[in-house]
Amino acid sequence: MWLKPEEVLLKNALKLWVLERSNQYFVLQRRRGYGEEGGGGLAGLLVGTLDAVLDSTSKVAPFRILHQTPDSQVYWSIACGASREEITEHWDWLEHNVMNILSVFDSNEDITSFVQGKIRGLIAEEGKGSFTKEEDPEKFREGLMKFEKCFGLPEQEKLVTYYSCSYWKGRVPCQGWLYLSTNFLSFYSFLLGAEIKLIISWDAISKLEKTSNVILTESIHVCSRGEDHYFSMFLHINETFLLMEQLANYAVRRLFDKETFENDPVLHDPLQITKRGLESRAHSQQFRAFFRLPKEETLKEVHECFLWVPFTHYNAHGKMCISENYICFASQDGSLCSVIIPLREVIGVDKADPANRGVNISTKGKRAFRFTEVRDFEQLVTKLRIKCNATSSPQHITTEVASSSASDSAKDFDEVPPKTDLRDNSKTVSTEALMTVYHPQDAENLDPKMLKEKMKEQSWNILFFERGHGVSMFRTKKTRDLVVRGIPEALRGELWLLFSGAVNDMASSPGYYTELVEKSLGTCTLATDEIERDLRRSLPEHPAFQSDTGISALRRVLTAYAYRNPQIGYCQAMNILTSVLLLYAKEEEAFWLLVAVCERMLPDYFNRRIIGALVDQAVFEELIRVHLPQLTDHMMGMTFFSSVSLSWFLTLFISVLPIESAVNVVDCFFYDGIKAILQLGLAVLEYNMDKLLTCKDDAEAVTVLNRFFDSVTNKDSPLPPAVQQGSNLSDAKGDHPKVDITDLIRESNEVCVLVEIR
Repeated sequence: MWLKPEEVLLKNALKLWVLERSNQYFVLQRRRGYGEEGGGGLAGLLVGTLDAVLDSTSKVAPFRILHQTPDSQVYWSIACGASREEITEHWDWLEHNVMNILSVFDSNEDITSFVQGKIRGLIAEEGKGSFTKEEDPEKFREGLMKFEKCFGLPEQEKLVTYYSCSYWKGRVPCQGWLYLSTNFLSFYSFLLGAEIKLIISWDAISKLEKTSNVILTESIHVCSRGEDHYFSMFLHINETFLLMEQLANYAVRRLFDKETFENDPVLHDPLQITKRGLESRAHSQQFRAFFRLPKEETLKEVHECFLWVPFTHYNAHGKMCISENYICFASQDGSLCSVIIPLREVIGVDKADPANRGVNISTKGKRAFRFTEVRDFEQLVTKLRIKCNATSSPQHITTEVASSSASDSAKDFDEVPPKTDLRDNSKTVSTEALMTVYHPQDAENLDPKMLKEKMKEQSWNILFFERGHGVSMFRTKKTRDLVVRGIPEALRGELWLLFSGAVNDMASSPGYYTELVEKSLGTCTLATDEIERDLRRSLPEHPAFQSDTGISALRRVLTAYAYRNPQIGYCQAMNILTSVLLLYAKEEEAFWLLVAVCERMLPDYFNRRIIGALVDQAVFEELIRVHLPQLTDHMMGMTFFSSVSLSWFLTLFISVLPIESAVNVVDCFFYDGIKAILQLGLAVLEYNMDKLLTCKDDAEAVTVLNRFFDSVTNKDSPLPPAVQQGSNLSDAKGDHPKVDITDLIRESNEVCVLVEIR
């Protein structure tokens, strides 16, 4: 634990303590006789006797850390520990967060004052813990009074939490307190005779990121109105950054999405915004985004554990995450292993191998998942059994039948019979992917490309045999490698449904799409008028959309979605994306894929203001500045990036690439999310760097990229030549050699390693 700094004369205590570690500013000592074989001799015996006769409140901890003022015999006790693990944790924190920066101070007195202030801040930080107004009113009131006194903000401004940290004023850190309230980020410091007061409105922040440099291991960088601010030496920097991110996001939503904001009682009422509530929402959002789960799911429990991976005979270390309807696992050991287990698929939860604290979960696909080293595993088994029993209602059983079969395959859903109006065939829901109708495969006459397609199918079948087939399959690096190569046509719709999480939405709402079609067709709105205008502009080169069959299916899906979500309704680019979805997925599956894209994977993209796309474009421009600075310098002052890349984001490159290449990009998008589009965009610019650097204006740069996109091919595509050549772009003029989309995607993964964007 951290201690209030007190003076210690080291020379008088040498016989009682043994030096274990030291550096220029700190000393770690162990109490003599503790942990030594033989008790440490006579001195150790005497110290042990002394400690034994002291009462429990006076006993000295066996480990301590001292701060030493250079060129002085005066030391300050700043931390103690009952175990080597505890004191080592404190020592490591000092080395990573404090050691490197002390050299910036001009005097030893400033160093000691700073260290003392930092330790006092850490003690206060630990003391307040994870308070809220309801849990610890005294601590909250104390922080609130300081907040109100220092900043004089309006009375309705609600303090959420505060943290001890350092703010960098020039090259010197100032120890103080960071206050996070509903509308402002504020900092106050009074140290070494200098007062610093900083107030930044959340909606004025243009950049918020965790960063590091030579001096600081980790800090939080805030850019507001062109000024950079750096905060460091947090006790828990990840927790702090998470809350800052949440509050900044809410400020943006207040500005750009007022209707949604006002309809959310938690966001609209400042009294509902608490530290615990923000953390819970943030963790649930991350959980849903990572595992592609329905928006209703809330993260309830997290257990650190190991998952037995049978095909590698290896225990993957990671975390088990549990929500109302799902048990999920993601590795943290670099193996990139993840699993999603819907409770609707679970048929048994049992204790296994009590010595290893094991939990066995059996599913309908005759697959068992074994988790070990689970803390409180017996209580967890009981909870999961209760959850599974709760999901075994007759209504849920119907859902299970609609969502799973013996092969646990999303492709084998039992269709709910559509309500067909014989007087209007436009309401007849199609049960076949359009590609199977307009591009039938002749098994007896396979050309080389079709043989490659069959070989890809065989690779996936081997993967399914090893790792499972369906929602609960193991997802590993090999899964991703196969996705990059391009998903086989026969499996594309099924796997898009699986990787997007749309399979779960569809399973929970049997018959929903058919009902929407009944209700929506025949209605007349602004959205339906726009849909009618765009129907025949959607992949017009493909035979599926040169007939009433494809056009009617596209009309039904777009109209049903506009009816479901009037806040979005219909937006241009939705027709292009939906056309591709209908090629490879059944009509109802295409609808749920569209729901997954618009409401989960690309939120705020498909509306009048396309805020989500604009935000990701800003991220893209920042990535270009970081990874392709030469291009940024050359294009300075041009609107090139925003004007060209918007269609890339809105249509997932479908509008600029030939269709047989674009579907490979969609494969990667459904597996990796927006990260795949950002990485591919960077790879495209890097590939064309030399030519772009010679361009004198936007039009010339656009021409270079158009010719490049037209040269992109898919050497493994089984599509007929007439379809492969279809594109919105002009024919290539020999400026570019042919580029294989699979090679380009592989290169895009090497351009940079991106963190999760959302």
